[in-house]
Amino acid sequence: MRNRSWQLRNKCWEIPKTGGIVGILNTTPDSFSDGGAHDSLPAALHHAETLLAAGAHIIDIGGESTRPGATPIDTGTEISRTIPLIKALRARHPHALLSIDTRHADVAEAALEAGVDIINDISALTDPRMAALCAECPCGIILMHRLPFNADLPTPERMPQLLREFFTERIHTLQQLGITPERLCLDPGIGFGKKAAHTLEILRHQEEFRIADRPILMALSRKRFIGELLNNRAEPVPEALPTVVLSLLAADRGADMHRVHDVAELQTALHLRAALFCG
Repeated sequence: MRNRSWQLRNKCWEIPKTGGIVGILNTTPDSFSDGGAHDSLPAALHHAETLLAAGAHIIDIGGESTRPGATPIDTGTEISRTIPLIKALRARHPHALLSIDTRHADVAEAALEAGVDIINDISALTDPRMAALCAECPCGIILMHRLPFNADLPTPERMPQLLREFFTERIHTLQQLGITPERLCLDPGIGFGKKAAHTLEILRHQEEFRIADRPILMALSRKRFIGELLNNRAEPVPEALPTVVLSLLAADRGADMHRVHDVAELQTALHLRAALFCG
């Protein structure tokens, strides 16, 4: 086991050897697993503090659902769902690590002004405005790979190489803009246009798409492929156990961080894993 560092907005963060935990906080009414559960400021703030108390190292705040078929929203709505929460959390927890889950530069800019440390972009900074914004502000960045939903997919065996090619290009391109690799974290985009067979290949071959020794984030929590594997039905599985098991298997194969809904359960499992490997 080893720990990697990740340059965030105000510090170089040493990711714990046990594994970093990113707590999911959706402030949306229609996210695939927890839509509507935290779409008021008091409810969202309470849940964020619950995640922190349970052991989350980062709170990842999202105001737009990215599930297939979700209703698009304007950036003003996304800002109204996220920025008051970020401001409240920053005031109450000045040292907490906060991330904004957005693909829109206007939202990212407002979140940076409110004090977030990380931009989590499912579009991997392919929007020139988002890339320029991140070049100006020394925040941490999560780059995610995605495939079009309902498109012809590559064979599962091709996924590790496709991810390697994608992250290699992204890192090279962003370096030309002044964004150093030390600021980047790599997310293979579980569930974003990929089926269960693709996900299994990604889990088996994580080190093959690790570029520039950057940390890898796995977002396996409650994804539909779990239902496909367990029940032969592509639907979310709300129970914590399958996500915890898969996250431990991902950690065994090199994942540095885990984006999850069930923070306490995963923290317990990761600490037990660390006891086994570290003595």
